[in-house]
Amino acid sequence: MPNSAAYSSAGFSSIGLAKEIESPENPGALEKRVALIPEDVGKLVATGCTVYVEHGAGAGVGFSDDEYQANGAHMQSADQIYRDKDLIIKFKGPALASIEQMRQGCTLFCMAHFHSYPERARLLSDRHINVVAMEEIAESPKSNPDEAILGRTSMTAALAPFFESNTIGGLRVRVIGWSERLRGAIRRCGNRNPRSLKVIHPSLSYEELDATGENALYFYDGQSFNDPNSILGQLAAAGTPVFDMHAFEKQHGAAAIHTYRESHPPNKFGLRRIQCLHETGQAGARHGVNLLRANKPALDLANAKAVILGYGNVAQGALDELHQHGIKNIHILGRSQTAKGRIDFWLKGADLLINGAEQAPELRGVNFLISNQHVKDLIPDGSVIIDLVGGSASNRSPVEPVISCSFLTQPNFEQDGVTISSLWGWPMLGMMRETAVRYSGQILDVLTGPEKLIKGLDTLAPGVERALVCGPFCGPFTD
Repeated sequence: MPNSAAYSSAGFSSIGLAKEIESPENPGALEKRVALIPEDVGKLVATGCTVYVEHGAGAGVGFSDDEYQANGAHMQSADQIYRDKDLIIKFKGPALASIEQMRQGCTLFCMAHFHSYPERARLLSDRHINVVAMEEIAESPKSNPDEAILGRTSMTAALAPFFESNTIGGLRVRVIGWSERLRGAIRRCGNRNPRSLKVIHPSLSYEELDATGENALYFYDGQSFNDPNSILGQLAAAGTPVFDMHAFEKQHGAAAIHTYRESHPPNKFGLRRIQCLHETGQAGARHGVNLLRANKPALDLANAKAVILGYGNVAQGALDELHQHGIKNIHILGRSQTAKGRIDFWLKGADLLINGAEQAPELRGVNFLISNQHVKDLIPDGSVIIDLVGGSASNRSPVEPVISCSFLTQPNFEQDGVTISSLWGWPMLGMMRETAVRYSGQILDVLTGPEKLIKGLDTLAPGVERALVCGPFCGPFTD
């Protein structure tokens, strides 16, 4: 990170809100979202800031210039918006020509993706523009909702007998249904490396279950699962362990949550503060389902072999979406299942593959979870791969066919008969306005809430400081 001996300690009083235009990650200018909606601009103006908004900035998602003006904004042209501002706010990274218009020493607040766009990163650094990357800002400290802790602790209790008997490696776990309450349980199970983990649809009959006996575990939430096909009694009769999260909650929930908080001080950093990760997974999975239906019209979607790599927040969005589409069996792959040699079993014959597995930077471009050889040899013609992680030629995806993200101009490509998509900005597919509203609220909260970014660069909260990917520079700067 470049450094300067000093930089302006004043808060950001002059703010420009730029429109999304053609840029390296927005070919065709098809990204229409705006970083701040009119109502949130009004809240920013109420703090004493002067906010300038580019004409038409919100039009693509249904917000007019009149609405911004009614909330105290000053409207400016594209030629004016980047000039003489303390802070430029934009959703995606700027076009290279826009960077030339920025005052040296000003601050850019956007989805920067420095590793994916090195040319732009170099230009910003050369121009001495401070850059705070929205995608790098994290909770500090990490927030652990009670519901998430309940999911973890209940799954820990369910798995305890298998750890005690040293049989976890052969255990086949079946989670019945998906809900926000089950999210934490699925994550806990995934990182405990059972033999297999599936989310199965609550409508399945006993005859459709693929695992019974002492080396299987059925985990469910009695608050929502009413056992329409009376499978629980049949499972118990077959000697198959079953575990009800709701029963655990009633008997041990409060104590388990208290004990967890006492023994697990929150991590310094948690989730991204500005994100629509669940929506990203939903949008990607929805697109994958539509592609699969077009490619394999004779396939009964409920019986499709669906595989999700990873169980984090993006993968959970995909899981939610596939569950809503009624897919009966959704395979969830963790670290042990995605290991070289083992992943082949899960990829073979898959109809829909969704990658939500992140890898450490040093593994990008080195370790491909889904390789070109897999696509050629194991994945049938007409199948679909959706990559939710993406990247670029300098920051490769774990899916080898994906050299860089695709865009709305051409979201899919075909390789060896398999349709592959790795869209940059998945929620642009049918969720632009909803996610613009959500992003705007999160951005405003980082500016004026606990982190108080609006105060400037000399008092950055820890979760924001890690996101200062370029700078600090004083301004104006002279060589």
